[in-house]
Amino acid sequence: MDKIIMGRYLPGNSIVHRMDPRSKLLVMFAFVVVIFMATDLVGYLILSVYTLLAVLLSKIKLSYYYTGLKPMIGLILFTALFQILFTQSGELLFEIWFLKITAGALLNAFYMALRLILIVVLSTVMTLTTAPLTLADGVATGLSPLKKLGVPVYDIGLMLSISLRFIPTLMDDTTRIMNAQRSRGMDFGEGNLMQKIKSVIPILIPLFVSSFKRADDLAIAMESRGFRGGEGRSKYRILKWKLCDTGLVLSFVALVVILYTWNIYK
Repeated sequence: MDKIIMGRYLPGNSIVHRMDPRSKLLVMFAFVVVIFMATDLVGYLILSVYTLLAVLLSKIKLSYYYTGLKPMIGLILFTALFQILFTQSGELLFEIWFLKITAGALLNAFYMALRLILIVVLSTVMTLTTAPLTLADGVATGLSPLKKLGVPVYDIGLMLSISLRFIPTLMDDTTRIMNAQRSRGMDFGEGNLMQKIKSVIPILIPLFVSSFKRADDLAIAMESRGFRGGEGRSKYRILKWKLCDTGLVLSFVALVVILYTWNIYK
């Protein structure tokens, strides 16, 4: 559990660390849409180079990204397997009973896996280089036009901040509870699938109790300090859009132009 790095922030002084969270959020969400413009290996190679540049500019060890990707490998393989079993296109390569594996299915599975890996890595760049409070401030500021429609943008930003902040804490609690159960003789690696599912119950119950208690303590602490969200709150740190943020947006526009040009002239 301690290998899950989602929600963790690594302080640093790279150019990615200094960027405004609004520019990183904007590029991150746009990247999830633009990734569907890639339709062949060259397109995915272009997206991979862009993602690798972001990783290198963050000046964070590659092992952190590998560690963050490992928990997602099961989901990625399951999604790829789903593509292989239920996609029928291209040349038939293998057939047994109702199972047919085609060249198009394998290629789609590879593209799907690569798509998920790129999204996970780029989102990891954003969370590792952006403090949770700054990220929440960026969300609230970016959604501020929606306030005219009655959307509680400040509350959304606060919820996001608290959620990201407590992911590592929940992981630490899970590790602590698992170690306590192991000291009582529990073995989480034995038995069939049903027995393994049952062995999770002694973890979930104390984890829920601990989470509710922590949420109650947090609510009491906020109320005792007179916390009130929304309008009228001042900020110690004001977000500033810098030259590097403009450069990030322009680099993403260049990425879109390159992909679009390649799709036309390939």
